[in-house]
Amino acid sequence: MIKKILFKNIVFSNFNHSDFNKIINKKGYFTFPSGPGLASINISKDYLFSLQKSDLVFFDSGFFVILLKIFKGINVNKFSGYKFIELFLKYLKKNNKKIILSIDPNKNFSNSNKNYLKKIGVKNLINYVAPKYNPTKIRDTELVKLVNKVRPRFILNNIGGGTQEILGLYLKQNIKFKTTILCTGGAISFFTGDQAPINSLIDRLYLGWLVRLIFNPFTFFKRYLIALRLIPLVIFNKVEIKND
Repeated sequence: MIKKILFKNIVFSNFNHSDFNKIINKKGYFTFPSGPGLASINISKDYLFSLQKSDLVFFDSGFFVILLKIFKGINVNKFSGYKFIELFLKYLKKNNKKIILSIDPNKNFSNSNKNYLKKIGVKNLINYVAPKYNPTKIRDTELVKLVNKVRPRFILNNIGGGTQEILGLYLKQNIKFKTTILCTGGAISFFTGDQAPINSLIDRLYLGWLVRLIFNPFTFFKRYLIALRLIPLVIFNKVEIKND
């Protein structure tokens, strides 16, 4: 089985869902780039760099997985942010004393996350409502101080794609201890009810994009048009298989 692929100097790890228990015991900075996000890597150097510096990069984008198969003949496993959060929430139910720091984009999102995580039994939850970051110049000393003070086992980074990854790398480089930083964006909102009603079947059939488009066309139509830029990126760039 293919273990990793290298694309634009980003090392993607080809995990099965059954690898979750092994993954969750690792510490590091984990990213789940979307199709529109990957389509922008030639535009945003900071975003590209944050992916290149990730400890683990997952195949979140079903579109990217399909393009690799069609144009490069490479078969890899999709491991979406949705699926990871689904497994992570089950993990938290059994390991509910772990300290979780949730970085949220606004107060309403924060309240939804807080209520849901408390409902499933998480006992040590800290919510941080993030300011509106400039993704080209992220600096948040207040957040760094909080992380160093509470020393969470997991940092759940719920802000938007393209910014969350840069923030995740900023935290990794500035905190004083090793932890796990999960850049899964709004994936938890599929469970709290703040986003489109996606389930495991929809995710498995690569139809999450369609449900999100129906649920919020004004936001996602433009985003998925941007994702089409990924087609020439895959066609005209080398994709290297790494089995070491």
